[in-house]
Amino acid sequence: MAAENSDRVREIAGGRDLPESEVFERALERGLGGLWEDLVLAQYLDGELDREEAIERVGRTKVERADRERSIRMVDEQ
Repeated sequence: MAAENSDRVREIAGGRDLPESEVFERALERGLGGLWEDLVLAQYLDGELDREEAIERVGRTKVERADRERSIRMVDEQ
């Protein structure tokens, strides 16, 4: 997996004419952003964060999508 990731970084760097370090930095930012959004939505769905705070942190669209997905899961579990 490490070799595959290194190959991807080199390919992206070459294709975008960027240094590999910048590719790593962008990948880390994207990954952390996604993990943070997942955490905020999990806290909201678990009742640890109110809806308005979740909307402020990740946006209305993502919170509404989380609500829809929760509703679908609840129907499927019945």
